[in-house]
Amino acid sequence: MKIKMILPALTEAKSPYWRPVKYSLFPPLGLATLAAYCSPDDDIELQDEHVEELQIHDSPDLVIIQVYITNAFRSYRLADHYRSKGVYVCLGGLHVSSLPDEALPHADSIFIGPGEDTFPEFLKDFKNRTPKKVYVNAKRTIADIPPIRRDLIKRQLYLVPNSIVVSRGCPHHCDFCYKDAFFEGGKSFYTQQVDAALAEIDRLPGRHLYFLDDHLLGNQKFATGLFEGMKGMNRVFQGASTLDAILRGNLIEKAAEAGLRSVFIGFETLSTVNLSQTNKKQNLGKDYREAINRLHSLGIMINGSFVFGLDDDDKYVFERTVEWAVENALTTCTFHILTPYPGTRLYKTMEQQNRILHHNWDQYDTRQVVYKTVGLHAEELKEGYDRAYKSFYSWKNIYRASMQHDSLKYPLKHFTYAGGWKKFEPLWNFIIKTKGLNNMLLILEAILSKVNNRSNNRSVSPFPAIA
Repeated sequence: MKIKMILPALTEAKSPYWRPVKYSLFPPLGLATLAAYCSPDDDIELQDEHVEELQIHDSPDLVIIQVYITNAFRSYRLADHYRSKGVYVCLGGLHVSSLPDEALPHADSIFIGPGEDTFPEFLKDFKNRTPKKVYVNAKRTIADIPPIRRDLIKRQLYLVPNSIVVSRGCPHHCDFCYKDAFFEGGKSFYTQQVDAALAEIDRLPGRHLYFLDDHLLGNQKFATGLFEGMKGMNRVFQGASTLDAILRGNLIEKAAEAGLRSVFIGFETLSTVNLSQTNKKQNLGKDYREAINRLHSLGIMINGSFVFGLDDDDKYVFERTVEWAVENALTTCTFHILTPYPGTRLYKTMEQQNRILHHNWDQYDTRQVVYKTVGLHAEELKEGYDRAYKSFYSWKNIYRASMQHDSLKYPLKHFTYAGGWKKFEPLWNFIIKTKGLNNMLLILEAILSKVNNRSNNRSVSPFPAIA
């Protein structure tokens, strides 16, 4: 068969906010994972619209489209285009699982939930000319998935071509999390076998890895085995974790020894009221300062995530959050406007309260206000969000945050990473246009190289003091 797999661009990737480097960081792996179940004789093309122009004048036997909320309308248009030409079209992904009835009119078949068991079933049915309209995931395991079809990924178009996923989902259930609907009705967190994950890592060239897992440290037994196996591989990697996993036991030390140099953490809010209201239990009662100091003492940079617009927020939340992040030497920050995604408890609650303003999914990008706010006017929320980004990434605050470290080398590392990420947009655009992103990987690896930092005993603001 001739099969085409498409990841349409998110709306924000084509908006005035578009930062080409953000959407050229690493290759998404969902479609390449499904491609591994196809026959070796199949002619497969995989296109990621974030890094290339889509070619849609062809007529393959089968088209598979991965749908997120802010590419949903684009996905439906592409699906309708191919179906008008007689092509069989499948839709899957987070948005399809959240709103299957919306997606169904645009597809011949849809997939609800992870596709590791349903996609092979569909391929068998399709070849037998008996495909079903709806496939629902039931078997939650990735213990024996085949190797990802990385040959289909255009590595030269990404800064970090070695993206990898060794688990599915997350053990926690925050009210605003988009993933819960995707894993509804079964296990919401599960991992590969350690040996299989290590074998996948061993096949990847170079040093740098980017783990796309929602919670790399979520299963202590698995993560311990993974990090023990990675020792001696001479890798440097980035990943995501929660505060409680960083504070529990010595798993984060094992991760650092294996090569962890940067971690994404969902702090989300500095308000215990907000944490309770959003079911962010893994942050409640945790000492933010202890976790931050522990990471810094191990030479691990921090990308902190924060959500604005929760019901306990006031007009001072933006400056308060930025100042806290600077004082605590967070290397980078990702700010979001609270967004009630369909399928989440947050959405259901707001729908019952008649707080959902509209269903224009293009605007559900965490940059715009799509619900009736409490405590803040919508204009205040939007302006404060924009102001927080501008303030945190000002040269002044990049310098201030970098100087919070005790080590002589760490401030330079911090300053270079934060400044390089946000302050040289024209240079990044030029590098992308000239297809030179891969050439920057050695610089990234050098910045991520280990710094032996002395214990950080600065008196930074602990979480309870400003909650």
